[in-house]
Amino acid sequence: MEATSGTDEPVSGELVSVAHALSLPAESYGNDQDWEISDLAFFTPLQPDIEMAWAMRAMQHAEVYYRLISSVDPQLLKLTKVDDQIYSEFRENFEKLRIDVLDPEELKSESAKEKWRPFCLKFDGIVEDFNYGTLLRLNCSQGYTEENTIFAPRIQFFAIEIARNREGYNKAVYTSVQDKEEEKGANNGETGADSGGEEEKGANKEGEKEKTDKGGEKEKA
Repeated sequence: MEATSGTDEPVSGELVSVAHALSLPAESYGNDQDWEISDLAFFTPLQPDIEMAWAMRAMQHAEVYYRLISSVDPQLLKLTKVDDQIYSEFRENFEKLRIDVLDPEELKSESAKEKWRPFCLKFDGIVEDFNYGTLLRLNCSQGYTEENTIFAPRIQFFAIEIARNREGYNKAVYTSVQDKEEEKGANNGETGADSGGEEEKGANKEGEKEKTDKGGEKEKA
Protein backbone atom coordinates (compact mmCIF):
# COMPACT_ATOMS: atom_id res chain seq x y z
CA MET A 1 0.00 0.00 0.00
CA GLU A 2 1.33 3.43 -0.90
CA ALA A 3 1.69 6.04 1.81
CA THR A 4 0.40 8.83 -0.38
CA SER A 5 -2.68 10.97 -0.68
CA GLY A 6 -4.63 11.84 -3.79
CA THR A 7 -2.39 14.86 -4.25
CA ASP A 8 0.72 12.65 -4.29
CA GLU A 9 1.92 14.26 -1.08
CA PRO A 10 3.57 11.84 1.37
CA VAL A 11 1.67 10.91 4.49
CA SER A 12 3.96 11.66 7.41
CA GLY A 13 4.75 10.25 10.82
CA GLU A 14 2.83 7.32 12.20
CA LEU A 15 0.69 6.99 9.08
CA VAL A 16 3.72 6.03 7.02
CA SER A 17 4.34 3.02 9.24
CA VAL A 18 0.62 2.18 9.19
CA ALA A 19 0.53 2.29 5.41
CA HIS A 20 3.77 0.32 5.21
CA ALA A 21 2.36 -2.41 7.42
CA LEU A 22 -0.43 -3.02 4.93
CA SER A 23 2.10 -3.54 2.15
CA LEU A 24 4.27 -6.09 3.97
CA PRO A 25 4.48 -9.58 2.43
CA ALA A 26 2.65 -12.42 4.12
CA GLU A 27 5.75 -13.89 5.74
CA SER A 28 6.22 -10.66 7.70
CA TYR A 29 3.18 -11.67 9.75
CA GLY A 30 4.29 -15.26 10.19
CA ASN A 31 1.71 -16.69 7.76
CA ASP A 32 3.27 -19.71 6.09
CA GLN A 33 0.28 -20.93 4.11
CA ASP A 34 -1.37 -19.68 0.95
CA TRP A 35 -5.14 -19.80 0.49
CA GLU A 36 -7.17 -21.35 -2.31
CA ILE A 37 -9.03 -18.70 -4.25
CA SER A 38 -11.88 -21.14 -4.82
CA ASP A 39 -12.81 -20.51 -1.18
CA LEU A 40 -13.20 -16.78 -1.96
CA ALA A 41 -15.05 -15.18 0.94
CA PHE A 42 -14.60 -18.00 3.42
CA PHE A 43 -11.20 -19.52 4.24
CA THR A 44 -10.55 -22.71 6.19
CA PRO A 45 -6.97 -23.19 7.45
CA LEU A 46 -5.42 -26.63 7.21
CA GLN A 47 -3.56 -26.68 10.54
CA PRO A 48 -4.05 -25.01 13.97
CA ASP A 49 -0.73 -23.14 13.82
CA ILE A 50 -1.61 -21.81 10.38
CA GLU A 51 -5.02 -20.75 11.64
CA MET A 52 -3.45 -18.78 14.49
CA ALA A 53 -0.91 -17.15 12.17
CA TRP A 54 -3.62 -16.17 9.72
CA ALA A 55 -5.86 -14.78 12.46
CA MET A 56 -3.04 -12.61 13.84
CA ARG A 57 -2.14 -11.30 10.41
CA ALA A 58 -5.75 -10.60 9.44
CA MET A 59 -6.38 -8.74 12.71
CA GLN A 60 -3.23 -6.65 12.28
CA HIS A 61 -4.23 -5.77 8.74
CA ALA A 62 -7.73 -4.75 9.87
CA GLU A 63 -6.40 -2.65 12.75
CA VAL A 64 -3.90 -0.64 10.73
CA TYR A 65 -6.35 -0.11 7.88
CA TYR A 66 -9.04 1.23 10.21
CA ARG A 67 -6.52 3.55 11.85
CA LEU A 68 -5.54 4.82 8.42
CA ILE A 69 -9.06 5.70 7.24
CA SER A 70 -9.71 7.28 10.64
CA SER A 71 -6.69 9.58 10.32
CA VAL A 72 -6.68 10.56 6.64
CA ASP A 73 -9.58 11.54 4.39
CA PRO A 74 -10.23 8.17 2.66
CA GLN A 75 -10.96 9.85 -0.68
CA LEU A 76 -7.31 10.92 -0.83
CA LEU A 77 -5.83 7.47 -0.16
CA LYS A 78 -4.11 5.08 -2.53
CA LEU A 79 -4.14 1.48 -1.33
CA THR A 80 -2.10 -0.09 -4.16
CA LYS A 81 -0.08 0.93 -7.21
CA VAL A 82 -2.94 -0.24 -9.43
CA ASP A 83 -5.93 1.37 -7.71
CA ASP A 84 -7.25 2.72 -11.01
CA GLN A 85 -7.19 -0.70 -12.64
CA ILE A 86 -8.79 -2.43 -9.67
CA TYR A 87 -11.56 0.16 -9.43
CA SER A 88 -12.23 0.16 -13.16
CA GLU A 89 -12.41 -3.65 -13.37
CA PHE A 90 -14.52 -3.82 -10.22
CA ARG A 91 -17.19 -1.38 -11.35
CA GLU A 92 -17.20 -2.88 -14.84
CA ASN A 93 -18.00 -6.30 -13.40
CA PHE A 94 -20.03 -5.25 -10.35
CA GLU A 95 -21.67 -2.04 -11.50
CA LYS A 96 -24.74 -2.30 -9.27
CA LEU A 97 -23.16 -3.95 -6.23
CA ARG A 98 -24.04 -2.04 -3.07
CA ILE A 99 -20.84 -1.44 -1.11
CA ASP A 100 -21.85 0.81 1.79
CA VAL A 101 -23.61 -2.12 3.47
CA LEU A 102 -22.58 -5.45 1.95
CA ASP A 103 -24.86 -8.45 1.58
CA PRO A 104 -22.75 -11.54 2.42
CA GLU A 105 -24.64 -13.50 -0.23
CA GLU A 106 -23.23 -11.14 -2.86
CA LEU A 107 -19.76 -12.29 -1.85
CA LYS A 108 -19.86 -15.94 -0.81
CA SER A 109 -22.90 -17.62 -2.37
CA GLU A 110 -22.09 -20.13 -5.11
CA SER A 111 -23.37 -17.81 -7.83
CA ALA A 112 -21.39 -14.89 -6.38
CA LYS A 113 -18.21 -16.99 -6.24
CA GLU A 114 -18.55 -17.84 -9.91
CA LYS A 115 -18.64 -14.14 -10.73
CA TRP A 116 -15.88 -13.10 -8.34
CA ARG A 117 -13.45 -15.86 -9.31
CA PRO A 118 -12.47 -14.53 -12.78
CA PHE A 119 -12.23 -10.99 -11.41
CA CYS A 120 -9.84 -12.08 -8.66
CA LEU A 121 -7.71 -14.18 -10.98
CA LYS A 122 -7.05 -11.16 -13.20
CA PHE A 123 -4.84 -9.78 -10.44
CA ASP A 124 -2.73 -12.87 -9.91
CA GLY A 125 0.84 -11.58 -10.31
CA ILE A 126 -0.32 -7.95 -10.22
CA VAL A 127 -1.40 -7.60 -6.59
CA GLU A 128 0.91 -9.32 -4.11
CA ASP A 129 -0.78 -12.11 -2.13
CA PHE A 130 -3.99 -11.30 -4.00
CA ASN A 131 -5.82 -14.33 -2.58
CA TYR A 132 -4.69 -14.20 1.06
CA GLY A 133 -7.40 -14.11 3.72
CA THR A 134 -8.43 -10.63 4.89
CA LEU A 135 -11.16 -9.20 7.11
CA LEU A 136 -13.81 -7.09 5.42
CA ARG A 137 -16.43 -4.89 7.11
CA LEU A 138 -20.05 -5.36 6.06
CA ASN A 139 -21.21 -1.87 7.08
CA CYS A 140 -18.52 0.63 6.14
CA SER A 141 -19.69 3.19 8.71
CA GLN A 142 -18.79 0.77 11.53
CA GLY A 143 -15.60 -0.88 12.76
CA TYR A 144 -14.30 -4.44 12.81
CA THR A 145 -16.73 -6.07 15.22
CA GLU A 146 -17.60 -9.76 15.16
CA GLU A 147 -21.05 -9.03 13.74
CA ASN A 148 -19.73 -6.60 11.14
CA THR A 149 -16.87 -8.69 9.73
CA ILE A 150 -16.52 -11.43 7.13
CA PHE A 151 -13.58 -13.17 5.50
CA ALA A 152 -12.51 -12.13 2.00
CA PRO A 153 -9.48 -12.55 -0.28
CA ARG A 154 -7.18 -9.54 -0.36
CA ILE A 155 -8.11 -8.47 -3.90
CA GLN A 156 -11.80 -8.50 -2.96
CA PHE A 157 -10.97 -6.35 0.07
CA PHE A 158 -9.00 -3.92 -2.11
CA ALA A 159 -11.74 -3.72 -4.75
CA ILE A 160 -14.47 -2.91 -2.25
CA GLU A 161 -12.41 -0.59 -0.04
CA ILE A 162 -11.00 1.36 -2.99
CA ALA A 163 -14.56 1.84 -4.23
CA ARG A 164 -15.74 2.86 -0.76
CA ASN A 165 -12.95 5.41 -0.53
CA ARG A 166 -13.46 6.87 -3.99
CA GLU A 167 -17.23 6.98 -3.75
CA GLY A 168 -17.15 8.63 -0.35
CA TYR A 169 -18.65 5.87 1.79
CA ASN A 170 -15.68 5.52 4.15
CA LYS A 171 -15.82 9.23 4.93
CA ALA A 172 -18.32 8.40 7.68
CA VAL A 173 -15.55 6.73 9.71
CA TYR A 174 -13.11 9.60 9.22
CA THR A 175 -15.72 12.25 10.06
CA SER A 176 -16.90 10.40 13.16
CA VAL A 177 -13.39 10.03 14.56
CA GLN A 178 -12.46 13.63 13.80
CA ASP A 179 -15.66 14.93 15.42
CA LYS A 180 -14.89 12.94 18.57
CA GLU A 181 -11.36 14.34 18.67
CA GLU A 182 -12.67 17.90 18.32
CA GLU A 183 -15.29 17.31 21.01
CA LYS A 184 -12.65 15.88 23.32
CA GLY A 185 -10.41 18.87 22.73
CA ALA A 186 -13.29 21.28 23.37
CA ASN A 187 -14.20 19.52 26.62
CA ASN A 188 -10.60 19.69 27.80
CA GLY A 189 -10.59 23.40 27.07
CA GLU A 190 -13.77 23.94 29.05
CA THR A 191 -12.33 22.01 31.99
CA GLY A 192 -9.26 24.23 31.99
CA ALA A 193 -11.41 27.35 31.85
CA ASP A 194 -13.55 26.14 34.74
CA SER A 195 -10.48 25.45 36.85
CA GLY A 196 -9.15 28.92 36.15
CA GLY A 197 -12.50 30.45 37.03
CA GLU A 198 -12.63 28.62 40.33
CA GLU A 199 -9.14 29.75 41.22
CA GLU A 200 -9.99 33.35 40.37
CA LYS A 201 -13.22 33.15 42.35
CA GLY A 202 -11.32 31.74 45.34
CA ALA A 203 -8.76 34.54 45.12
CA ASN A 204 -11.52 37.17 45.05
CA LYS A 205 -13.11 35.70 48.17
CA GLU A 206 -9.77 35.78 49.99
CA GLY A 207 -9.28 39.40 48.95
CA GLU A 208 -12.73 40.41 50.11
CA LYS A 209 -12.20 38.64 53.43
CA GLU A 210 -8.88 40.40 53.93
CA LYS A 211 -10.45 43.82 53.24
CA THR A 212 -13.31 43.09 55.65
CA ASP A 213 -10.90 41.97 58.37
CA LYS A 214 -8.78 45.11 57.96
CA GLY A 215 -11.83 47.33 57.98
CA GLY A 216 -13.06 45.67 61.16
CA GLU A 217 -9.70 46.16 62.86
CA LYS A 218 -9.63 49.85 61.99
CA GLU A 219 -13.16 50.38 63.21
CA LYS A 220 -12.37 48.57 66.43
CA ALA A 221 -9.32 50.74 66.99
